[in-house]
Amino acid sequence: MSSTEVEAPARQTWTLVLASFGAFITSLDIVVVAIALPAMKIHLHATLAQLDWTINAYTLVFACLLLTGAAIGDRFGRRRMYLAGVAVFTVGSILAALSTTAEMLIVSRVVQGIGAAVLAPLTLTIIVDAFPPQKRAGAIGIWAGISGLGVAAGPVVGGAIVQGFAWQAIFWLNVPVGVILIALSMKFLRESFGGARKFDLVGVVLAAVALLGLSWAPVRAPDAGWGSAEVIVSLILGVVFLGAFLAWERRTDHAMLPLGFFKLRGFVVGNIGSFVQWFSLVGSLFMISQLLQIGLGNAPLAAGLRILPWNLTPMVVAPIVGQLAGRYGTKPFLVAGMALQVIGSVWLTLVVHTGVSYGYLVFPLIVAGVGLSMGFPTIASTVVGSVPPQSMGVASGTNRTISQAGGLFGVAAISVVFAANGGYTSAASYVDGFKSAMWVASLVPVIGLVAALFAPRKKAAAPSPSVAPADPSSKESGIAA
Repeated sequence: MSSTEVEAPARQTWTLVLASFGAFITSLDIVVVAIALPAMKIHLHATLAQLDWTINAYTLVFACLLLTGAAIGDRFGRRRMYLAGVAVFTVGSILAALSTTAEMLIVSRVVQGIGAAVLAPLTLTIIVDAFPPQKRAGAIGIWAGISGLGVAAGPVVGGAIVQGFAWQAIFWLNVPVGVILIALSMKFLRESFGGARKFDLVGVVLAAVALLGLSWAPVRAPDAGWGSAEVIVSLILGVVFLGAFLAWERRTDHAMLPLGFFKLRGFVVGNIGSFVQWFSLVGSLFMISQLLQIGLGNAPLAAGLRILPWNLTPMVVAPIVGQLAGRYGTKPFLVAGMALQVIGSVWLTLVVHTGVSYGYLVFPLIVAGVGLSMGFPTIASTVVGSVPPQSMGVASGTNRTISQAGGLFGVAAISVVFAANGGYTSAASYVDGFKSAMWVASLVPVIGLVAALFAPRKKAAAPSPSVAPADPSSKESGIAA
């Protein structure tokens, strides 16, 4: 069966559910561990640096290998590599739950990150392959809602598990989910491949090293300082290897990332939107979850529950917007989503003060959440809809890589602004730093709003399968302007 043939409705439903839950667990593990850090510190006798690396180890590996995961899926089979990714992620979760030292936990998080980097970019590609063009936008909306919920629900899930059970349960929860995903995926997912004729090993290595350098810098900057030798050297190495990667991709005849994609307006606009959206989302989540605990005195679970007006919007809004975008095009919803994200974040920043009542926070959280929820499906549709079908895997991997980079730089930049204007010595000091940091998180999405104005005006038609991935700039592969 070719990738353009229509799947049976039951198989389409199973594909959507299985791929979406794969995206959910990888997104959830980005933030869910943060809520358990105090308990881990006591049980594992961990230092502050070791606690940081329980998060950084996963985030760095995940960000650096996303393009590699997409490439090996396209070359060796998306279903096969999706199953392998889930298996590695599940093994990493078991090792993390059994960890008796901080060092063992950090290594386990590296294993989790490898599995997540393989399976995450394939979730969208598997869905796109299973659904005909007229149904893809709606399916992407559901996938985006569940995937986005994984990040936003982290504080709630983590708080509930830590208070009700133990920190190890955060990882044990992944095990039955992983086993079920593997069993059902073997039965219901079909195999598909991308357009790669030969595996681009040189490109994979250069991209991984470049992304490691560029990701290491924002991860270490809050502790080492942006002006430190470690961060500067990391950035320089990242830029050098990125240049080498681009030079190699330009000359090889089997590029893992055809550079012609960057001539496509939808691909560029969608990835700009993805970077600034996740910059704001992850940075805001980092600050708001602490505001509710440090600034307003809530327990971890209570704080997580108070973020629910923001958390739950992807589940409701993203599927609806996905359906509407399939009918009317992504541009109006992308513009509106970016605008609402800016409005809600600015509103929240303005109303926060020492002792503020939670009631004043609810409506701006909802507005910002609706904006984010509109962006999730429209960005994904804009990016993958701008490239030939056989190249959707690498387009998805590129988009996920850029979104992760946005989150890393968001936390780093917002932490620096917070530290320069406030601190943890008192609720008032925290609120001072929070307001300054949130202005950054609020205004960066303006860049995405401006970019969205240049998005293709009409619904993206799936590019012709006959278009070679190395030549996405040909007229057949473009999007109506």
